[in-house]
Amino acid sequence: MKILYVNASVRPDSRTQRIAKYLLDRIPAEKKIINLEEEDIRPLNNELLELRTRLTAEKEFDNAIFHYAKDYAGADLIIIVAPYWDLSFPAMLKNYIETINVNGIVFRYTDKGEVEGLCKAKKLIYITTSGGKIVSDEYGFGYIKELAQNFHGIKDVEYIKAEKLDIEESNIEEILQKAEKEADKILEDIK
Repeated sequence: MKILYVNASVRPDSRTQRIAKYLLDRIPAEKKIINLEEEDIRPLNNELLELRTRLTAEKEFDNAIFHYAKDYAGADLIIIVAPYWDLSFPAMLKNYIETINVNGIVFRYTDKGEVEGLCKAKKLIYITTSGGKIVSDEYGFGYIKELAQNFHGIKDVEYIKAEKLDIEESNIEEILQKAEKEADKILEDIK
């Protein structure tokens, strides 16, 4: 099994990464880790978009700009780790999504104009934490879930969240342990 771990958490003592590490340490598999803070993934601009459009039209998928999309499409399990910021996730994750969402690698359009997912993964796990209450799951997790299920062909999308971690009366350790127990339930399906 090949796991793709996409980390959009920037703090070295990240509580989001703690939950992810708990999960990762219990899955014996080859792991490819992408720390988005360390990658040079820029938002799509006109030049990049024109290059990608030309290369996909010519089916020139060996170009280096497609390596993130190929890693994503070829993974057996995808774990995305992102803190809940401003009702969503960090911008670097959106840049990554724009980079991987390539017609001909991650998805394709059928002759009838319908989307067909091309990803190998059977499961995607999205992990998030929040200092306050997560107001809506739709803008962060919901967005990732819709892409995974409706564009990438990954039907099984799991969600682990730990919220209210910065509220004064919160028991942080108890909240994180609850999230780790959710990870244990997901692990039962993986093993």
